[in-house]
Amino acid sequence: MDFETVMQELEALGKERMKKIYISNGAKEPLFGVATGAMKPMAKKIKINQPLAEELYATGNYDAMYFAGIIADPKAMTESDYDRWIDEAYFYMLSDYVVAVTLSESDIAQDVSDKWIASGEDLRMSAGWSCYCWLLGNRKDHEFSESKISDMLEVVKNTIHNSPERTKSAMNNFLYTVGTSYLPLHEKAVDTAKEVGIVEIKRDNKKSSFLNAYENIQKQIDKGKIGFKRKYVRC
Repeated sequence: MDFETVMQELEALGKERMKKIYISNGAKEPLFGVATGAMKPMAKKIKINQPLAEELYATGNYDAMYFAGIIADPKAMTESDYDRWIDEAYFYMLSDYVVAVTLSESDIAQDVSDKWIASGEDLRMSAGWSCYCWLLGNRKDHEFSESKISDMLEVVKNTIHNSPERTKSAMNNFLYTVGTSYLPLHEKAVDTAKEVGIVEIKRDNKKSSFLNAYENIQKQIDKGKIGFKRKYVRC
């Protein structure tokens, strides 16, 4: 399938209701409003195609950018490719669910995420923390430095309440993910989440939402789900 065919198919799959949902979350025109599940048959046909993924991502069309993440070749992308993608990710559904997810399947995931976390830019930091969530929820515990993850928990504890809104949300998710999926620091994550308490996320023209990593980790403990790992990160 070539670029034109994919764009036509995506347009045909668009639904006004989905479009409104995406826009309410921060998406901008152009977009079609394609449900992610509806992209699966097309993704199966194409499999991995990095040149096509680059063409689609460059459109600035939210659905095309999302689909680009599904067919991208994470290991073929360089650090400058990921930087370019994060530069063009204009809201959190792109930074955290397209760029961070794609990055999490590469060999340079932790190095790039560390730089983004240190950048001071909200969506870059959010993508960096989110990438660690995807990594911790999928890769074996021994692939991480326990002291590094421990230091990251300290950073969350000391800075989460004063961080930008999307970063706050991703940090809270990091706390939850370490508590649920990374056994060496399960106890520390639980203690940190308890200390952090409730995290308020302020949103433009909407009511604040309140996140509680401690309660959510407890729910997973009750279900006997501690140590849970996903088989796949991308759909």
